[in-house]
Amino acid sequence: MRKDYRRHLNQRGFSLIELMIVIAIIGILVGVGIPAYQAITRSANETAAIQSLKTLAVNQRLYYKQHQGNAYGTFDQLITDVNLDKKFAGDTPVVSGYVYKITIKEKASGQPPFYAINADPQKTDGIGATGKNHYYLDANSDTIKVNDQQPAGPDDQSAGQ
Repeated sequence: MRKDYRRHLNQRGFSLIELMIVIAIIGILVGVGIPAYQAITRSANETAAIQSLKTLAVNQRLYYKQHQGNAYGTFDQLITDVNLDKKFAGDTPVVSGYVYKITIKEKASGQPPFYAINADPQKTDGIGATGKNHYYLDANSDTIKVNDQQPAGPDDQSAGQ
């Protein structure tokens, strides 16, 4: 039994310096990894917003055809009539970090119906930023417009689709 006791005393663990070095390395990796993860998340949210706008445009065309060219639909109408994903329910749904808002103008004398959709990030800066760019799409064009300062409109530049 005495030999076992001596072997236990001779065994060596990690020194304080070694543990501090490991903690410092882990800290550096976390410091580099978190900003990269946030940038990837923002980029993914922006890509999802562009794709969602394209999907919404297709659904609006389907709704327009179903209603003999007399109207475009709200999010809830698109969900009911053309099977838009239910995550877009409500007046201003939030999907993948972006808030969507649709504006509908009904058919008036001599004027066709019109819709415009804005996709704006929930938060544009800071740690919890969900995106940087604001997007816009309307019935007059299949081109998605982008603005990195404020909600986009029809006069902004086209997004690099």
